[in-house]
Amino acid sequence: MKLKLFAAVALAATPLIFASSVKAGNSQDLQRLISTGECQRCNLVGVDLSGAHLIGADLRGANLSQANLSGANLEGADFTNANLKGANLASTFVTNVNFKKANLNGVNFSRAQIIDSNVYGASMDNLNITDAEIFNTGIGVGGEEGAQMPDWD
Repeated sequence: MKLKLFAAVALAATPLIFASSVKAGNSQDLQRLISTGECQRCNLVGVDLSGAHLIGADLRGANLSQANLSGANLEGADFTNANLKGANLASTFVTNVNFKKANLNGVNFSRAQIIDSNVYGASMDNLNITDAEIFNTGIGVGGEEGAQMPDWD
């Protein structure tokens, strides 16, 4: 019985622990993202979303510069026109993500899995793709195997 009570309290406190770890950005925007999965044009500068499950999240036009998304699952998320300058996406799962016209300058994609994602028109200066696995996505260094420009027909 005590174990069940502990588990229930731990689960109930999880959102509070997650929300209290945020040190930057707009707390109302963060709460909107957490509760709805949508946060277009939000201010999430420097927010800590490490390990978050942002599957299918709508972050079009959001400002996530300097945000920590390390270890997050971004499957199907939409970052069209978003600012991710200097964000940490190390060890993230990035599949079918839309980065169209996003600012990815200085993003850390080290150890990330980037698959079938749209980077058309994105700014990508100074990316860190050390040990990243990149397939069917237009990110690579000098024709690196597996890094191909997608067919945008």
